[in-house]
Amino acid sequence: QVQVLESGGGSVQAGGSLTLSCAISGATFSTYAMGWFRQAPGKEREFVAAIDRRGGKTAYADSVKGRFTISRGSTKITVYLQMNSLKPEDTAIYYCAKDVRSVISLRAQGYDAWGQGTQVTVSS
Repeated sequence: QVQVLESGGGSVQAGGSLTLSCAISGATFSTYAMGWFRQAPGKEREFVAAIDRRGGKTAYADSVKGRFTISRGSTKITVYLQMNSLKPEDTAIYYCAKDVRSVISLRAQGYDAWGQGTQVTVSS
């Protein structure tokens, strides 16, 4: 059974930075693309960023482009989401997910294993 484990959430003031980490067990991590999604209270889950299995291609939501960076660790077993210049509207539960394929999916339907989420709160 595939498990997805996120860590690194927390509270920060606007303009600050946080780094989220994600690892999976029960599957060969380097085989799959990985993504980050988020869900704010009262809103639908939305795509944030994704990276292909080799780490050579990435994709970002327009709302985070230029501020967030997704990457794979040097050992390729961890995915990171570096979040800079955080805004109050970035406040949400952030979810890491495993893609069903090796290439990037922008929609939640393309992912088949999800973490429990980690809370990110940005205060003004």
